[in-house]
Amino acid sequence: MAVGFLSFFKKKKRSPQPTMPQLWEKLRRSSDFVEVSFAVGDKELSIYYFDSLVDPKVLQEHILCHLQNDLSRHPNVQLEDLQQIVPIQRIEVSEDTALIEEKVLKGFVAVTFREQPNKAALMGAAAENLGLRENNDSENEFSVVGPKVGFVENVGVNLHLIRRQVVTPNLVFREMSIGSMSKTKVVIAYIDGVANPEVIQTVTQRLESIHFDVVFDNAILDQLLADNSRTPFPLFISTERIDRAIYALVSGQVAIFCDGSPYAVIGPAALFDFFTSPEDYYLPWVLATFFRLIRFFGVAFSVLASPIYVAVLTYHYEMIPEDLLGPIIYSRSNVPFPPVLEVLFLEITIELLREAGARLPTKVAQTLGIVGGIVIGQATVDAGLTSTILLIVVALAALASFTTPIFKMSNTIRFIRFPFILFAAFWGGIGIIFAVCGLLIHLGRLQSFGYPYLLPFYPFRVRSFRDTFIRSPYSETAERPMFLRPRSRFRYDPNAAKQKRDIDE
Repeated sequence: MAVGFLSFFKKKKRSPQPTMPQLWEKLRRSSDFVEVSFAVGDKELSIYYFDSLVDPKVLQEHILCHLQNDLSRHPNVQLEDLQQIVPIQRIEVSEDTALIEEKVLKGFVAVTFREQPNKAALMGAAAENLGLRENNDSENEFSVVGPKVGFVENVGVNLHLIRRQVVTPNLVFREMSIGSMSKTKVVIAYIDGVANPEVIQTVTQRLESIHFDVVFDNAILDQLLADNSRTPFPLFISTERIDRAIYALVSGQVAIFCDGSPYAVIGPAALFDFFTSPEDYYLPWVLATFFRLIRFFGVAFSVLASPIYVAVLTYHYEMIPEDLLGPIIYSRSNVPFPPVLEVLFLEITIELLREAGARLPTKVAQTLGIVGGIVIGQATVDAGLTSTILLIVVALAALASFTTPIFKMSNTIRFIRFPFILFAAFWGGIGIIFAVCGLLIHLGRLQSFGYPYLLPFYPFRVRSFRDTFIRSPYSETAERPMFLRPRSRFRYDPNAAKQKRDIDE
């Protein structure tokens, strides 16, 4: 009883419904909203729809064609009579602006007459499979659980996929043209009332200031928009998954789509966003937390395993346990090279196998990776070029680097391993500490659209740790990331489910 009494006062007052002109003015904020006004005889009418949701064939052949041909022969037609003129089964006339808004956001075409400005005829013209190719699965961000549909090279299809999932008039697409020769269509996507206006302005200004001949892909925009071009770390998330892009929009981030690119660029991005997988939110929070910790451990092991091997065998023999010292000495007894050359040889061999596998067809690449790894590894050990223990360490480090969900961050991890190896070869354990400190200083100076890259660690934000190393239950993650400074604080009401459980009990 007390719960129901409190929830009564928590209910917000419903805002009054907007008038028809106010509704059209609100929807005009998005560049994919189309408004067409024309006269047929003595009849003046207007048509409103979202270009990213409507099937152009249905619009042209079944709506516009019949309106232009038949209205001239029936000058006294009212909106209620369009059912007999337009050959579309789903036609509904309404004065309810909330219903009109909902239908238009689902792919309906709204038709209004000048003498009936407060009414609209809603005609179903939604595109079910707008330009989708047969195989539209996400290839580089695969997950076992969750939707598999990814973006394609057609920016219109990508906007359709986003608009179909996010049914709100606050979803805004802002279109512009980039490239003096290519005139590439670039679209900024954000949710008005959630995204910080300063971020939207920053993204718009940086895109408008780009002077480039031809923009082939979002990867070029990623580099042109970056706050720091002298860093190996990606400052924006590039994703081909629709669910990741939608989650970013709902959280208050901005997505950039480029015609000809099957990826979306998302920013501002923090370092820990690159180790978060959409699969984390489809699993129970305990399992998701466990897998996320496995990823962080894999990254640390991938970067530090080989440098620690070099440092220990070069400067710190006393750290090796007595039981392990014998096998190490035996495995390196026939190796003529110092540990650093031994490690560099194996690491470069692994990178060559990776690059060769990436450039070959899939079936050939898989065979090359398996056979090449086994044959080359066994041959190098038999030839006395490397030790068996190092072979295991390098293989595990290479395997751990694949746990990173974002491909660009995986490349960065592969790269920074080599400076760590060189520091360990020159100064041992102290060199590794210097390398870690230098890396942290570099990360602390990076920014993404003006936001610190190390958030929520630097600046320190305690409340944002609920979705970094661990994935807390949904009842504790209702707030959007506060370091993004969103205009709307909550994504959903965490008390609703708790109250329901209390009532059921």
